[in-house]
Amino acid sequence: MEPRRPDDRPTRILTPITVLGIVIVSGAFAMYEVGRGRWSLGEAFYLAINAVSTVGFSELSGMEEVRFARPVAVVIILAGLGTVAYFQSSLTAILVQGVIGERFRSRRMQKRVESLSNHVIVAGAGATGMHVIEELHATRTPFVAIDRNRHTLERISRDFVGGEMLYVIGDATDDSVLMAAGITRAMGVVAALTEDKDNLYVTLSARSLNVSARIVSKVIAPDAAPKMIRAGANATVSPNMIGGRRLASELVRPTVVEFVDQMLREREDVLRLEEVAITDGSWFVGKSLREVPIRAETKLLVVAMRVDKKFIYNPEPSTALEVNSVLVVLGASSNVARLRELVARTDAPQPPDEPG
Repeated sequence: MEPRRPDDRPTRILTPITVLGIVIVSGAFAMYEVGRGRWSLGEAFYLAINAVSTVGFSELSGMEEVRFARPVAVVIILAGLGTVAYFQSSLTAILVQGVIGERFRSRRMQKRVESLSNHVIVAGAGATGMHVIEELHATRTPFVAIDRNRHTLERISRDFVGGEMLYVIGDATDDSVLMAAGITRAMGVVAALTEDKDNLYVTLSARSLNVSARIVSKVIAPDAAPKMIRAGANATVSPNMIGGRRLASELVRPTVVEFVDQMLREREDVLRLEEVAITDGSWFVGKSLREVPIRAETKLLVVAMRVDKKFIYNPEPSTALEVNSVLVVLGASSNVARLRELVARTDAPQPPDEPG
């Protein structure tokens, strides 16, 4: 179910208050007109408020002598009863679904965050962090977002993650907030705040709390990248540099850009360039690319290999696979998961029996 928008709550409480005010004002003027000057406007308002509240202090003097005075008072009472009941039900719904419901949802989300491990923490859900979240969701990578703005987090969760995004509301530069997001169990951190100094602080805090996490930080100033690396970041990304290269690519290689865009926007079967590491004990070790069923079993295209920090582009079928070699493949995310399962095996899968 789509979560209620945050600005619905003021509207829901304002409507019954407005209706209640209309009943009081209308009843007061009606009584004033019925009395034809017998009672002042203040007395008419007193009666209307008294009738709506149903406290029953007293009638105005001479009401029994004025035609239609008591019927009008009865109408005010009945209308007031309905309006007060409407107000009370709206207030109760806001308390249950708002305050109490929000605490319940926060507690449930906290438990889900506490159960995570090997996840990614996205510090900052602004213009950059929003796209990080979209990509992590598309590739089925577990993550927790951190931002100060609850409305921003709820909007991104609703628009991009189907309302199921895990997040922590708070300042990502605060160690307690990072701890609430599971920094000690996280496999990676993306520092995507607006200011370089804030990303630097997140990087320092994250590295001190988790020495093994991979930290990638956004940088704006040209001299910020080396500072981030010294603070503990594994890599930095400059949106300005990426944007400039994209502009040039749109000019000189538009077909390639269109291909990449369509690949990234595919929703049915997410296509990505992914990496798969050959771990010690895998049956891939010592085999050549020709001898492992990457194409047959997963339909993935091996674009490159990294061996000893060097890349081999478009590797030959005879290229040997070694421990810690990394395959760079292109294909559907579901097929990448299948390849990781194959690589994790210690023995080669048996071919299916041929029909006799």
